[in-house]
Amino acid sequence: MLKKAILAVAFATLALGQWAQAQNLQTFYDFGHGRNYITTTFEMYKPDKFGDTFWFIDHYFNSTDASQKLLANSGPANGSYFEIERGINFWGDTSLKDLSAHVEYDGLITGTGFNMGTWCFGAKYFFHSADFSKTLTLYAMYEHFNGNGISSADVPVKFSAVWGLNDLFGVKGLVFKGFADFWGNNNIWGADATKWSFLTEPQLWFNLGSTFDNHLDIGGEVEISCNFVSKGFLVNPAAGLRWTF
Repeated sequence: MLKKAILAVAFATLALGQWAQAQNLQTFYDFGHGRNYITTTFEMYKPDKFGDTFWFIDHYFNSTDASQKLLANSGPANGSYFEIERGINFWGDTSLKDLSAHVEYDGLITGTGFNMGTWCFGAKYFFHSADFSKTLTLYAMYEHFNGNGISSADVPVKFSAVWGLNDLFGVKGLVFKGFADFWGNNNIWGADATKWSFLTEPQLWFNLGSTFDNHLDIGGEVEISCNFVSKGFLVNPAAGLRWTF
């Protein structure tokens, strides 16, 4: 559900020189208009001496079969979306250590098969406070749509931001993080073509601490979009749980 949700923290780990990996599983109940279904997201991040790799996959449990519904519109998964990203950085001991080359591939899979793929190429830059409790990563990319009759945009660029704020308002375990994307898009389904799209998913999590060995968070997110999937402006809140492995 949340693209790149752990990326800012993961970059902090890499910048501190700690070779580690991180992964988590998120489960959301979407309260958006006409939604009311469950989404799960699995994410994984791993740095290495040449950069870092991040990927996630969303599964949408919004079956149209009324006999199989679990909660409101929820049922067996009938769609998935995934992204895999590679940061290239083998100059970590130079003044450009926070600048990385970036490549990613995004794909949509539905009941009818592979629907869309997108390649993005560009660069990212990592900003952080001295203790890495506040992080921001900015991306600038060239974007190329690929497959199933989907054409590249007239303005084939994508700009992204990923942020993380730990112990928000001084509350230990309270984390505010998220991302924002702005990209050229002529491929809005079921509506007249548009020239751009916007999507942001801010999340708020609270860690339940020693009760679950610091693995379990409770919280949620709000998906705010314009010309994403359908034309126009939408706000879709969701409540969720997150387990960090």
